[in-house]
Amino acid sequence: MFKTFDAQKNQMLQVMDNDGKIVNPKWKPDIPDQEVLEAYKFMQFARTADLMAVSFQRQGRMYTYPPNLGQEAISVAAGRIMREQDWLVPAFREMGAWLSKGAKLSSLYLYWGGNEEGSKFSGAPNFLPSAVPIASQLPHAVGIGYAIKYKKQDSVVFAFVGDGGTSQGDFHEALNFAAVWQVPVIFIIQNNQFAISVPVSRQTASLNLAIKATAYGMPGVKVDGNDFFAMYRAVQEAHNYARAGNGPVLIEGLTFRRGAHTTSDDPSLYRTEAEEKAWEEKDPVKRLRGYLIERKLWTEADDEPLLEQYRKEVEKEFAVYEHFEPYKLDDVFGYHFTEMPEELKKQKVAYEKFLNWKEAHK
Repeated sequence: MFKTFDAQKNQMLQVMDNDGKIVNPKWKPDIPDQEVLEAYKFMQFARTADLMAVSFQRQGRMYTYPPNLGQEAISVAAGRIMREQDWLVPAFREMGAWLSKGAKLSSLYLYWGGNEEGSKFSGAPNFLPSAVPIASQLPHAVGIGYAIKYKKQDSVVFAFVGDGGTSQGDFHEALNFAAVWQVPVIFIIQNNQFAISVPVSRQTASLNLAIKATAYGMPGVKVDGNDFFAMYRAVQEAHNYARAGNGPVLIEGLTFRRGAHTTSDDPSLYRTEAEEKAWEEKDPVKRLRGYLIERKLWTEADDEPLLEQYRKEVEKEFAVYEHFEPYKLDDVFGYHFTEMPEELKKQKVAYEKFLNWKEAHK
């Protein structure tokens, strides 16, 4: 795969077209129809949970949230390959992978609701908390990979980053060390075209992002990130490669963030409606639905009952978050220093006064 799709020639792995028709059968992964159907349903669940999260935030029931809309194929495909003993080192836009790893949806809502209890991810082993500082998680992923190799464990690290993260020093340092140490890490770039408002053309003069692997001596491949089959095959090949002790792999998933960067962003200020409509035609859910319909495994009429069921499930999970015990104030301030400095004491007193005022004005 890495030789066939040469990043230096800007070649891209694609299996199906925008309508879900298979255009490159040679590279279609061998997945049973039932598993493809389950993947489609899972993408729909992740999308429903994501869209409702934006709605909850707009209602003032949750804090700033980063939408996943349009990027579901990348994280769900990776999640289907990921095993329990593998590690997930996320950024913050990989809901499909989070849920695949075993994280509860209520935990995700807790985290974005400002409660650090949401970072525990009980029931989801080998899972690092979300990393909002851009690319800071990648050196950690390499460190985990080094430990896996040292202990001779059968594990692989899945490390996610956005296209903007490739402009951070952490990205380059992580790739360099990973290749030098030959550790089992799969770096997945979600190239959604914009680092907040900065387009990829302002991030790099490289032909693509996958080509950056060449300088560090590791395989790199550019993949249609809205093509579930292409992403599945790429991650599958990378997983086999890393497990065999060959070292790291870099995958660039070409996609598009259809929503805002976060709920405090307005994408209309830096991209056009024409761009958005063009990428809407490449939507990953639409494409996989087209494939299933053509094979008579699904109909458009099947969507609404499924989505209604998912909306009810999401409401239940959100209710767990909303009725969760309040975050303890002492936990916010009490674990930074052996002895709390005066400035932090003042902040705590000020916040206690605010909480008392808020309670009095209910």
